[in-house]
Amino acid sequence: MDFEIIGEIRQIETIATGTKIREVRRLRKRYGPGRWRKMKGITVVRLKDDTVHTAEIHWYEAHGIGKKEIKLKFPLLD
Repeated sequence: MDFEIIGEIRQIETIATGTKIREVRRLRKRYGPGRWRKMKGITVVRLKDDTVHTAEIHWYEAHGIGKKEIKLKFPLLD
């Protein structure tokens, strides 16, 4: 990751579940079977250059497996 999450994730929403996720086959192969969900939320992140931004992040998660492949989608205007 090129960033660090330093705040609480808020405004969490489910984007897709199960077979609606394009990557679900790969996720199951890599991390194991589970009820996979693609999620998004807003949080405060610190980038590699030590700047701090509010940003939207996306990730995949499944019960018992946890959050995987967290991606910084775009910094929001502070």
